[in-house]
Amino acid sequence: MRRAYVALGSNRGDPVAKVQAGMTALGQLPQTRVERCSSLYRTAPMGAVVDQPDFINAVCRIKTELDANALMKRLLDIEARHGRVRDGEPGGPRTLDLDLLMIDHQVIATPELTLPHPRLHERAFVLYPLAELDPDLVIPGHGGVTELLGACCGQRVQRLEPAASADNP
Repeated sequence: MRRAYVALGSNRGDPVAKVQAGMTALGQLPQTRVERCSSLYRTAPMGAVVDQPDFINAVCRIKTELDANALMKRLLDIEARHGRVRDGEPGGPRTLDLDLLMIDHQVIATPELTLPHPRLHERAFVLYPLAELDPDLVIPGHGGVTELLGACCGQRVQRLEPAASADNP
């Protein structure tokens, strides 16, 4: 089985409930099991659309038999089932956003998918939960998660209570 990391985020409706629903949906994917989910983190919006509510973010480490493209398709299906419409402005509000961060240490660069996620090394809202799950994780082409956190100055990230899920004791 492959080890994959999936980032979850939401800032519309009840974002905590949306992220937790996303965690549950990950556990229901075929040939996949959730190993562990990070705590929830409250983070400031990034990018062009800053006048919007804070995000709730987390990362789940999963084991899956699905290949990268099949897993990505399943993640997009989960987003759609939770009301995500992909016609908004990049960085804008989201009901549920699922990003495939990496699968094992695969490097993939196709028009459909880039792994590791092309901006993961710049985003504290992903690096903090990754470091919580696997502090020694190395991101191909970028280095260790802990070292990368040092370069993410100025991004507001607040750890909340651990994620409440059956897969996260």
